[in-house]
Amino acid sequence: MKKIILIIASVIMFGSIISIIIYLQYPKGSSLQTNFEEQQDKSPEAEKLQPIYDDDHTVGYSLQNKELNITFDKGKTWQYVPIEIDKLFAGEYNGNKQELIKNSYILSENRVAFLYMEKTNEYENKVVLTYSHDQGKTWKDAIVTDRYPMIRFRKVAFLTEEFGYVIISGDRVVAQEASNVYITFDGGENWKETNQSGVTRLISDGGFIDEQTGFLSYGTINPDEPELYVTQDGGNIWTQAFINVPENYHEIFVTAEIPFKEEAHLVLLVNQGPNGDYKGGKVKGKFISKDNGKTWEFSKEIEVDDQEAG
Repeated sequence: MKKIILIIASVIMFGSIISIIIYLQYPKGSSLQTNFEEQQDKSPEAEKLQPIYDDDHTVGYSLQNKELNITFDKGKTWQYVPIEIDKLFAGEYNGNKQELIKNSYILSENRVAFLYMEKTNEYENKVVLTYSHDQGKTWKDAIVTDRYPMIRFRKVAFLTEEFGYVIISGDRVVAQEASNVYITFDGGENWKETNQSGVTRLISDGGFIDEQTGFLSYGTINPDEPELYVTQDGGNIWTQAFINVPENYHEIFVTAEIPFKEEAHLVLLVNQGPNGDYKGGKVKGKFISKDNGKTWEFSKEIEVDDQEAG
């Protein structure tokens, strides 16, 4: 029996040696050698990453190969982001999954951050901000809230190195939902919820212009007038702002955007909503506030470019 085993082993070894000799005798690039090399490496080569950029074209990202990667040098080198792709699109609103959901991330030289939902049980989720201050070499996870329903709207932004805000909404029923605001004063490590506005309409946008002054804009489904709430004490009290829309613009300028500072006053742009067709939907109303956002007076029409209007 041992002799039979030795004979079989010798035949196998001899056959292997002959095969190698034949392979080496074929010129490089021949069909035999090519087939042999293909058998040695059946794993497909990873798809080359192509950066997706925001407007400033400074920091890019990629969702290829079912991974999130970021680049700071036009795609020459990449840093892997330790977040499962599906979590970035989890919630009631999922985006197109070809690009990150607008306003759910920050990409800059000094701060990279991604806001997403992570399921904790059948009915609840936690909202997490994963961020890096060293261009992706190290990462931290901060829990914005550990109990929240399925999220729809999500937005994260920082005004300074230390102060930032997160605005989310969820638990939608037809045209009603809850919306919540969270702020941080330590660069995103810890988050505190502000008081709520009490409004249950669908939120369209929100944001702060400094640590004390913030705005929430409501109405996404066929709005007929802008509804803007303002806080001047960091979210302790929210009150509805008065927007004096001229009669000839009623039901034309219907959705308030987030105000911004201009010289010694604030500017508010009010757009035409999803169905606006006044002048092709290519104009917005510009309003001015001289009392830090409590009241707004019409200034003029301004044109928007085709991409923004669409």
